[in-house]
Amino acid sequence: MLPAGVRSLNIRVGPLKDGTVADSLAELFRDIPSLGTIEAADGGALGADGYRRFLVTTPTPDSELIELFSFHVAREQILIEPRLATTPSAAASPPAPAVAATAAGSDEANGFGFFVDLATLPSAKAGAAGKGAGAKPGAPGAGRSSQPAGTSGKAPDSKARSDKAGTANLDSNTLRVSVERVDQLINLVGELVITQAMLTQQVKDLDAAQFRSLLTGVTDLERNTRHLQEAVMSIRMIPMSFVFNRFPRMIRDLAAKLGKKIELKMVGEATELDKGLIEKIVDPLTHLVRNSADHGLETPEQRLAAGKPETGTITLSAAHQGGSILIEVRDDGQGLRRDRILAKARERGLPVRDEMTDADVWALIWEAGFSTADQVSDVSGRGVGMDVVRRNIAALGGTAELDSAEGWGTRVCVRLPLTLAIMDGMSIGVGDETYILPLASVIESFQVEPGMIQTVGSSGHVVKVRDEYMPVVALADEFGVPRLGTEPGVDGAAQILVIVEADGKRMAAIVDELLGQHQVVVKNLESNYRRVRDISGATILGDGRVALIIDVSSLVKRTRH
Repeated sequence: MLPAGVRSLNIRVGPLKDGTVADSLAELFRDIPSLGTIEAADGGALGADGYRRFLVTTPTPDSELIELFSFHVAREQILIEPRLATTPSAAASPPAPAVAATAAGSDEANGFGFFVDLATLPSAKAGAAGKGAGAKPGAPGAGRSSQPAGTSGKAPDSKARSDKAGTANLDSNTLRVSVERVDQLINLVGELVITQAMLTQQVKDLDAAQFRSLLTGVTDLERNTRHLQEAVMSIRMIPMSFVFNRFPRMIRDLAAKLGKKIELKMVGEATELDKGLIEKIVDPLTHLVRNSADHGLETPEQRLAAGKPETGTITLSAAHQGGSILIEVRDDGQGLRRDRILAKARERGLPVRDEMTDADVWALIWEAGFSTADQVSDVSGRGVGMDVVRRNIAALGGTAELDSAEGWGTRVCVRLPLTLAIMDGMSIGVGDETYILPLASVIESFQVEPGMIQTVGSSGHVVKVRDEYMPVVALADEFGVPRLGTEPGVDGAAQILVIVEADGKRMAAIVDELLGQHQVVVKNLESNYRRVRDISGATILGDGRVALIIDVSSLVKRTRH
């Protein structure tokens, strides 16, 4: 008898070309004991039909199992069915298996997903036949009805259990819905946000006293639309545990391979992130964890000699900060060595100086192909530098920062938006055009005063903000928009400077107006038009116009270089 809430399942995975791919499912159960137990029903071999089969006992809902398995195999390759129980009375009766097999095959062919204890049905039919007026003593029905009273007396209880099992899925508090339907719902909510913005734009100039009820209704619509958007976006959210739970086994294998003692600490596994982002952040995090284990942590002998515990620690943490998620990979190893990084940079012909700050030296790690590994191994330093990690994170709309202290350890901080579908933005006016700056990238803004912007060389401009010099870019020149103001540095009193930051670097953008802050629905520009330099997407404004979303990371990187 299984405990309450625990189910027995048959799981088929396929069709597969390589049966060993499905072995990762068994590893998940070993790494996450709360999932239950799993047993290979096929002896670990791929069947003639190309399927692998497993017997699973678990309290986990089907939807969560599929989400977990889909990190290793395609979702459509996973089939989960309840395991049919067999009672002793059915096993003792020769005709019963044939009847049960036929019924089971019918239900499986229909694919409804609701199964009853079919092994008890022949006995029930036999009882009914024995009571019928036309039953003959020698008929098969009469023979089956002549069983001990105790056996037939248990039939109602068995039938009740069958009915309960058959309706178990109806009582479940989860519902399996395809990702396509969720995405369709999110798109509809996005269109609703655009429509709400259009209504707000239309009524903003109305007399508040005359149209009080209308304006109140529009305000309520704006609030309810935001709540609806937040609720719908939460449907796609998945806890970070789906990513973190793959690392304990990997750390054990790395520790054995490298001859090190490593403890993995995980914090914030319940922190949620959009499913699309979670699937794409796995590889960058895996690279960072491998780097910490291989390059960061010392051997037990080295740690003891340095006065540290012989067991090194790698900490994975995740937490929400505003509209972003902050993921950290931290170790208490040897940290980065300035001299080694500078020497490697000189070998590659990079312009470096001994007087560079630590932050600037650590930033060299992100250069293309940069690696301090003495030799290529299958653990890390495989010729793939940290620039690939940063580029993949930037493709998700995120940033990565690195900090280190020699002898104390290294910390890599990854910041990602919670979702890529809807974002908070700042509308800015450049000439007659409207652009959107991601609000997460905006640091501050202020009026340009005469003499504030300095000219460097023949055409470059810089501004000093709290003892920090940063480049200045006139967005009107950048995007070819006719100017409303004068040249920067001459008489820019009518213009505004917006300080933005990306990848730890800042720049100042000259704009003509700050139009406001609001949510924008992000539309893919490449699928509707083509790729545009320094533009990451587009959105539809309340008045129906299209506004381009500025790619701050690309703009800052190109400007500072």
